[in-house]
Amino acid sequence: MTVNAITLVTIGFLIMEASNVVMLYFLPDSKYANSVGIFKAWEKSKQDPELHDFARYLVNWVAGTKLIVILLLIVILLTARDQTLIFSAVVMAISIASFFWRLFPLIRKMDRNDQIEPKNYSTTLGWMILVFIASFHIAERGWM
Repeated sequence: MTVNAITLVTIGFLIMEASNVVMLYFLPDSKYANSVGIFKAWEKSKQDPELHDFARYLVNWVAGTKLIVILLLIVILLTARDQTLIFSAVVMAISIASFFWRLFPLIRKMDRNDQIEPKNYSTTLGWMILVFIASFHIAERGWM
């Protein structure tokens, strides 16, 4: 594995996503590492076992999907040539940016409607995601 800007940004992303997977699988009530405890509806769902089972199913589905991405990125880091790493950085920036299409408007709405704790979490999350998008873009551009 060659260590360069793309590798370092990808490793940072992997660490963040791995912490999220651990929290979603084992500590979903947490308000750390982007777990679902930030959503007040998560706690409310516990009052309806059918709804809570559905919410738990979706949380575990997200965690499993993130795990697939993590493992594929590890394979890419360990086996990819330079050109593939560049393309993976571009694809990561684009796929992460999809957050702003559907998820950000929704979490911002929930934040404004006092459905998330801590307040303004959507802003923090938005900035964190922007930093990763910019980091992948800068790493990719710096390599060319």
